[in-house]
Amino acid sequence: MDDRAVNILEKYDMKVLRTWKGRGSILLETEKGTRILKEYIGSREKLLLQDKLIQHMKQQGVTLIDEFERNREDEILNVDVDQKSYVVKTYYEGKECSVWDPQECKMAVERLAALQKTMQMNTEQECIFLPVVSLEKEYEKHNKELKRIRNAIRDKSQKTEFEIYLLHHYDYYYEQALQAYERTMQTDWTTFYEQIKGQGNLCHGDYQHHNIMMNRQGVAVINFEKYVLDSRVRDLYMFMRKVLEKNMWSRSLGTELLSAYEAISPLQKQEKIQLFDRFLYPEKFWKIVNAYYNSGKAWMPMRHMEKLEKLIQQEKTKEQFMQEIMC
Repeated sequence: MDDRAVNILEKYDMKVLRTWKGRGSILLETEKGTRILKEYIGSREKLLLQDKLIQHMKQQGVTLIDEFERNREDEILNVDVDQKSYVVKTYYEGKECSVWDPQECKMAVERLAALQKTMQMNTEQECIFLPVVSLEKEYEKHNKELKRIRNAIRDKSQKTEFEIYLLHHYDYYYEQALQAYERTMQTDWTTFYEQIKGQGNLCHGDYQHHNIMMNRQGVAVINFEKYVLDSRVRDLYMFMRKVLEKNMWSRSLGTELLSAYEAISPLQKQEKIQLFDRFLYPEKFWKIVNAYYNSGKAWMPMRHMEKLEKLIQQEKTKEQFMQEIMC
């Protein structure tokens, strides 16, 4: 981040004692406690709704979530001379949730289940500009991308070692993607999504270990910028997928996480169906393929090969997890 962004702080009634660089941000030690200065990329409208969501959650007794600091003009969005936008938020000391620690992961899903009960904006009008992207539309888009990328690689006269290896396994995962898409088409989700939009059910949108801080006061959740209007299953699936990939799709861990979540917020029948469909879709494969194809590099970074090899190695354990835990 450009150090000139620190000039934004002149708009605040806040004494800054020192600053230091964080990941794409500037951390601030202030008389009010630690704060973080970050660039904001998005619409003002969505940012204001995010602030409204945070305030709504706080009114319901939620603590340990990052909150915007208001400047002297009672604004949360600051625009500098270069027309870049910045926000200042509260910052929580602590460490990221460890994907290797079952107890911390259990605490994270319990925290999610409790948070989601407060993430309703009550009326459709408040979320009118937020489209609900149905799962079938999402998978249809991903599948078109997978097909296009496969055709592009096939048409290359000279293929890299990674591309040859990728094509060898492509059909297997593409069939999985088609199967997951077909499953979503077999269920009428109209009422399900109408209810989500009507009640203003919002998801964090990026509920993963990087945004879950194990704080001395409890489990802090940060970075709500990617919030979306969708089923709460989106957040649960994202967290579980990332944790289980790191733990070789441990059935015991999967059972523990699902039980911990449902002890606080039981899943309805359609939600369980959608959770299964999300696990069925080869999202990790799509991410690897998409990241490689859009990197624009003629050479193959080893990390793509390593990720693909690990994915293939885990396939059997994932299938067992699906059969024994999700069915």
